[in-house]
Amino acid sequence: MERLRLATVWLGGCSGCHMSFLDLDEFLIDLADRVDVVFSPVVDAKEYPDGVDLVLVEGAVANEDNLAMIRRVRERTRVLVSFGDCAVTGNVTALRNPIGGADAVLRRSFVEQTDLDPQIPLAPGVLPVLLDRVTPVHAVVPVDVYLPGCPPPAPRIRAVLEQLLEGRPAHLTGREIKFG
Repeated sequence: MERLRLATVWLGGCSGCHMSFLDLDEFLIDLADRVDVVFSPVVDAKEYPDGVDLVLVEGAVANEDNLAMIRRVRERTRVLVSFGDCAVTGNVTALRNPIGGADAVLRRSFVEQTDLDPQIPLAPGVLPVLLDRVTPVHAVVPVDVYLPGCPPPAPRIRAVLEQLLEGRPAHLTGREIKFG
């Protein structure tokens, strides 16, 4: 059996989806028999590779680094899964949108809400360049599968992975789709 090349990516979010992924417990051992993890925040890969079969993308597109990464991911991946509510809808990450564009968010965070040396950090590499609006993944690139939840519970992640690993389209029904 040919091993699939699996990746996970973390954009603008809290990493809760990756923590839920780790809650797959013993299924992770079964998964390790079937896939090679080629990129993830839990491995030491520095560059997103070509030829990825399946990727779970956590988080919304919130800054220029996220934007470049999601475009690279889509270009190099066969099946892209929007992994968790931030990736699916923008969710908590997009709560900054009503404040205004990037300048308004930075001003609120680094000038209005501080007592010591209020200033927006401008030195290169200190902060990623924020986008004016946080968007879900599908607003930037085509998404193949939506895996909702904040975070998605491990049984829901497993249900989607098992279907995709068997070459079937992912379809959540019944208890798998229930929130909470």
